[in-house]
Amino acid sequence: MFADRAKIFIKSGKGGDGHVSFRRELYVPNGGPDGGDGGRGGDVIFQVDKGKNTLVDFRHVHKYAARDGQEGGKRRCHGADADDLVIKVPEGTVIKDFETGKVIADMSGDNMREVILKGGKGGLGNMHFATSTMQVPKYAQPGQPGQELWVQLELKVIADVGLVGYPNVGKSTLLSVVSNAKPEIANYHFTTLNPHLGVVDLGDGAGFVMADIPGLIEGASEGVGLGHSFLRHIERTKVLVHVVDAASVEGRDPLEDIRTINRELEKYNPQLLERPQVIAANKMDALYSEEDGKQVLKALKAEFEPKGIRVFPISAVSRQGVKELLWHINDLLKTVDTTPVIFEKEFEIQYQGDRSLPYTVARADDGAYVVEGPRIEKMLGYTNLDSEKGFDFFQKFLKNTGILDDLEKAGIHEGDTVRMYGLEFDYYK
Repeated sequence: MFADRAKIFIKSGKGGDGHVSFRRELYVPNGGPDGGDGGRGGDVIFQVDKGKNTLVDFRHVHKYAARDGQEGGKRRCHGADADDLVIKVPEGTVIKDFETGKVIADMSGDNMREVILKGGKGGLGNMHFATSTMQVPKYAQPGQPGQELWVQLELKVIADVGLVGYPNVGKSTLLSVVSNAKPEIANYHFTTLNPHLGVVDLGDGAGFVMADIPGLIEGASEGVGLGHSFLRHIERTKVLVHVVDAASVEGRDPLEDIRTINRELEKYNPQLLERPQVIAANKMDALYSEEDGKQVLKALKAEFEPKGIRVFPISAVSRQGVKELLWHINDLLKTVDTTPVIFEKEFEIQYQGDRSLPYTVARADDGAYVVEGPRIEKMLGYTNLDSEKGFDFFQKFLKNTGILDDLEKAGIHEGDTVRMYGLEFDYYK
């Protein structure tokens, strides 16, 4: 089954927490803290797999989470870093933020591997927090949390030339006779259900990649029919080839077919009409008479060749005129920029800043509640508690960092004493 869109949830791993422990060995006085650091959480990495050409693997598995880093250990043991999670996608996959639709990464060109979500850093063990005033730190740094995101994957095929046109005009047949592609071909009155790519080899090193874009119809840019699902595949092509039914086997006017398709392309992306176009008037061998063929070609050339769009009468079945069409396309490609169309990054993932410094809340022997740790020391170092503004900041700090919640969990009541590095306060809600 062909699939060119998928919505998935990705999550990087959390960093392991730092460890709290102390050396307790015989004949080792003043052992001190020896808690190790936590390991790094796993990254979420997208990588191009040349063997894939569809996003069908994501139809059944929608959630991808990297593992968390291991917690630090005693005796200064560092927790193990988690393995990265590598998600393999076909070349040409565009990764977008699901909420905004903005591009996070385009897995094309030289971009074969990209870290989308970084794992959280491991927390520092208590061995890092020993100071002259705090020689027995009973706290360690928590690991940085991982990140999570819903993303939209869109596969946009990479081809030099795109065949566009209504269903059943002969696009698949043309691709099959000029390249190594083998699309299913029959006299269907509905469109091919997935795009096909083929390599056109003209010899002497000349050639290009051609894609059969499933049939477009009027209203395709607004979601009518299946065309809207495949318009994205045209965005990377350099030259557009309109394949039209010159014999009007389906009863449509070939001139109006081209006008309709161009209107749909313009509605979807006006820049598409700036690309070189060629008209392949197919099924010329199905016309009743040579005179009928001349009239159809005269009408097509009168309208489009003054605009610089060449018209080639062909028969994909008998290969009449196909060689001339291919060489003209090859010459057109020489006049355009051959740099692959890469979609620029529009969405920057906001990573966490510095990890939170730790603190502890404990009950002392005298019944007071003791709050200590680097976070408290740092805050008291730049806060003037003697001023009204400074004390107001201090109260907000206790609330916003969750220290008040932790005090309540520890069982504090109104009127109880809170001690912080020589400062004492009575607790009131």
